[in-house]
Amino acid sequence: MPDFSSLAQRLGLSFKNQNLLVEALTHRSYLNEHPEYTGGHNERLEFLGDAVLDLVITEFLFKKFPSKPEGELTSYHAALVNAVS
Repeated sequence: MPDFSSLAQRLGLSFKNQNLLVEALTHRSYLNEHPEYTGGHNERLEFLGDAVLDLVITEFLFKKFPSKPEGELTSYHAALVNAVS
């Protein structure tokens, strides 16, 4: 497993689970180029992150615009998600 301690130190962060850090920083294409690598890649974490972002945006819009109908909230949500990604 790569050692990211110098990265963590430079960022002023401490990572509890080094395996998740490596997974987050590993692109799927790396597995194609390094068949001996047995760790995971970041697509599952990306999926989870997208779901969390979706929830945060939804809750923000729901609270910020209590009288807006669902259709408008959906439009706002789509615009925000597109702007973020």
